[in-house]
Amino acid sequence: MSVFALEGIPEVAAGADLAGLILAAAEVAAAGVAGGTLLRDGDILAVTSKIVSKAEGRLRAAADREQAITDETVRVVATRAYPGGVTRIVENRQGLVMAAAGVDASNTPEGFVLLLPADPDASARALCAAVRARTGLRLGVIITDTAGRPWREGQTDIAIGAAGVAVLDDLRGTTDAAGKLLNVTAPAVGDEIAGAADLVKGKASGNPVAVIRGLGRLVLPLPAADPVTARSGVVDRGAAILLRPSETDMFRLGSAEAEALGYTRGYAAGLAAGLTAAEADLP
Repeated sequence: MSVFALEGIPEVAAGADLAGLILAAAEVAAAGVAGGTLLRDGDILAVTSKIVSKAEGRLRAAADREQAITDETVRVVATRAYPGGVTRIVENRQGLVMAAAGVDASNTPEGFVLLLPADPDASARALCAAVRARTGLRLGVIITDTAGRPWREGQTDIAIGAAGVAVLDDLRGTTDAAGKLLNVTAPAVGDEIAGAADLVKGKASGNPVAVIRGLGRLVLPLPAADPVTARSGVVDRGAAILLRPSETDMFRLGSAEAEALGYTRGYAAGLAAGLTAAEADLP
């Protein structure tokens, strides 16, 4: 497997032809490549969500970033006060649980914030279809964004949108090297690819796209282009498959929020029990 940044992509504005910009950069880079071809069949493009959001016009005027976070929040998971304000971990409109709902003020004009793509999987499908149509290559697309992780310091990039790529390598039902049945093993290869891409893209290098080569086994036909795919059981479900439903999440709330909820429910139950007992003692 190899991973390299695709250099030469300019600043992206609303309405930009993202596929065109990526392929133009690939064409320039191909001048120094034997055979004159940079992209190959089976390559995966890891694209930073920021340029997707800019192309889709997701820049918003926001004198108050906190209000923008509130507007993008569906459910508050945890909050923690710090000297400069309050950190909020929330579930956003895209179903992602992350700090500040994914609202980003970095690398944006003063007084503006950038929201995540409204539907990252749909954005990935459109981009994937465009680059495949223009190149004739079997390419995959992963849209990445930076997120923290429970129990771990620092951040890493994760897959928030995908098309033409299997982002979950489900090994359940197979056996390991010792012949033992695998019951829960399902590597989140979409997130692993996103993390690998971040190593070459960087945060301030101006290289928002990386090419991952050598994982062609994970590249899938787009469902709309190949209806046989669904019948064969190999279905491109995008990155949404990586979202754990909140009802099955063992850590759905932060510790302080869970404690407060437990106290409130316990108090209400105790009060109800006390009233029932008092009524039973009445003559």
